[in-house]
Amino acid sequence: MSTLASLKAALSSLPLQRFHPVAIDALKNYSKRHFARDVSAGLTVGMVALPLAMAFGIASGVPPEAGIYTAIIAGLLISLLGGCRVQIGGPAGAFIVIIYGIIANYGLGSLLVATIGSGVILFFMGLFKLGSFIRFIPVSIVIGFTNGIAVLIGLSQVKDFLGLSIEKMPADFFHQIETLAANIDTFNPWAFGVALASFLVVKFWPKGYAMGGAPWKRWMAHLPGTVVVLAASTAVVSIFNLPVETIGSKFGGIPQKLPEFVLPDFSWSTLRNLASPMITIALLGAIESLLCARVADAMTDDRHDPNQELMGQGIANFIVPFFGGIPATGTIARTVTNIKSGAVSPVAGVVHALTLLAVILAAAPLAAGIPLAALAAILVFVAWNMGNWREFLRLRQMTMSYKATLVCTFVLTVVFDLTVAVEVGLVVSSVFFIYRMNTLTRVVPQTLPFNMPAGVECWKLTGALFFGSVSKLEAVTDPKRITARDASQVVILDFTDLLNIDNSAMDVLSGFMRALHRRRHELIIAGASGHPLRQLERTGIAAALGRNLVPDIAFAEYRARELMREMHERETSGKPVV
Repeated sequence: MSTLASLKAALSSLPLQRFHPVAIDALKNYSKRHFARDVSAGLTVGMVALPLAMAFGIASGVPPEAGIYTAIIAGLLISLLGGCRVQIGGPAGAFIVIIYGIIANYGLGSLLVATIGSGVILFFMGLFKLGSFIRFIPVSIVIGFTNGIAVLIGLSQVKDFLGLSIEKMPADFFHQIETLAANIDTFNPWAFGVALASFLVVKFWPKGYAMGGAPWKRWMAHLPGTVVVLAASTAVVSIFNLPVETIGSKFGGIPQKLPEFVLPDFSWSTLRNLASPMITIALLGAIESLLCARVADAMTDDRHDPNQELMGQGIANFIVPFFGGIPATGTIARTVTNIKSGAVSPVAGVVHALTLLAVILAAAPLAAGIPLAALAAILVFVAWNMGNWREFLRLRQMTMSYKATLVCTFVLTVVFDLTVAVEVGLVVSSVFFIYRMNTLTRVVPQTLPFNMPAGVECWKLTGALFFGSVSKLEAVTDPKRITARDASQVVILDFTDLLNIDNSAMDVLSGFMRALHRRRHELIIAGASGHPLRQLERTGIAAALGRNLVPDIAFAEYRARELMREMHERETSGKPVV
């Protein structure tokens, strides 16, 4: 009993995030007007999400219904349990490359297990309040891997966009290029025509929330371009019996039923190989969802709860694989559509999920005629919008660290995989950060008043002293200076402008102080406050300094004169100074 009590006390002392979905507060003072706006927005974003969910599922290497089930279940849970009022969750383009690679290397059962594991990781990231740490990932890394993923998504759709006869595309970049080049002679002009026309319609179809003019124009514009493409391309292919591949010919259509609960099939021997995919899915899901939430905040003048959002995302990703779903996260395109359509609460996300459910139960057989070329066009458009291509043009204006990190992350994402790209990108950005902090750290000698006794020197420390800049202390702590005949008997270190100091620097200072004491010389530290002062107290240096730890440089000068006078008395009397 005492063990349970101690465990409970230990857990209660941890700084854990309280589980409090934003939906609880959003529904306070909820009105019929709010409900009408949410229903309208939910229906609109549901129509937008339908073709994207199918396209993301197919591109990821799973049947189209897997994408729809993910949008229904994860979309519902993320809206109900997340930390953002208007965020829409579901399958995302950023996951396509990762999912396809996991299935190719480990199988579908391992993907479902990896998704469950990523859900657990995401939940604990939120529980332990790690949501705010995601923003520490440099924007150059985010842009680099986002552009890299966009390139890979576009490349993966070349097969269906051109109508090439390829049974299965490989997962890695170079083999994809090689496979496409080897099968270019199977080019299908009918599929290419459908894809090109679909792409142009999606690109130039007006946005309903930005459309003015006659009522019929506004009504037409409120139909999402992707839905128009699906309906028109299906009709054209069916009426003219065009020789292009469809969902029915490839997958046998979409089941007209509710998703069924199924336990993922996997072997324990492969579980250890899934650690990296789990972390990758969790990290990417966290970044995508929180970036999306920040976009939503800027558009709605609201403030999301990042930790609650991660917990909601974690629960969704934990549950959805048991119903045949794939990884899910917050999606910027659907969230922006939701906001522009008038959403005010998570009810819009719930309506979006119910809309998809109604469509799959009522109209699933109609999806069999959808041409894969049209879905490829939609994904090419998504990839084009996903990339921040102008950033490449701005590289010449950026710092070397920004250029190196962005280009390195982009190339590694395309050539290898996202995990390697983010890891190397973080290392590169960290190295440049250490270098930059080192250049900002200063340890410079100071001029003392003319009446200061000889044998006293003062150094001013500015910036941050840590393992990357601790070499700056060598000018002060060089053993040759300490043991020289004309070595200063009192050394003052001015900490007034020192912002941070780590244990590596503290170790150097401790050794320096001991070296001075062996020569019966003294160290004075002035103006320490905040983190440097806490470090001095934590490591015991403050206690060892005693009266030599002073509040400012004026006290340090006074204490230096006092020490020099005591040292002079010691030398003349031959007695030790207390």
